[in-house]
Amino acid sequence: MRIPAAAAGSAVFFVLAPGTVAGLIPWSLTHWRIHGPLAHLAPIRVTGLLLLILGGIVVIRSFARFVIQGRGTPAPVAPTERLVTGGLYQHVRNPIYLAVVAAITGQALAQDQPVLLGYAVAIWVFFAVWVRWIEEPTLAGQFGAQYEAYRRGVPAWWPRIRPWKQTPSNG
Repeated sequence: MRIPAAAAGSAVFFVLAPGTVAGLIPWSLTHWRIHGPLAHLAPIRVTGLLLLILGGIVVIRSFARFVIQGRGTPAPVAPTERLVTGGLYQHVRNPIYLAVVAAITGQALAQDQPVLLGYAVAIWVFFAVWVRWIEEPTLAGQFGAQYEAYRRGVPAWWPRIRPWKQTPSNG
């Protein structure tokens, strides 16, 4: 896929998927109302804002990585031509899913909205099931030994400190 097409497809998918899961649905659950005065639980609220901001940055960077390195999109209907293993993907296999959960959790903490904590857990469970039963078998079928080496070297959910490097011996 050419980069302009991948970028356009990724932009549409960005609005539809993370935009809905981490934006529209949390808004529909809370209308982004903040419980209590802003100074109430200030450290927790600041932590929430940091999670929200960092989650957004990770999602944007990861989407860009799909376009530039993968020549495709994160959308299953327009997958990448190449396995994406650079950038944040050298540390964890699922940075987008983790970032979306972080952004939802951040909103919960910043707004003091417990309903969003429950929603974040439900979304994480959905992502974990999706990855295990749909995404991993699809990637194994598409990229074969290269994906298996990547999967052995990079954890799915808990980032590794040192970046994984693809070598001839590991795929």
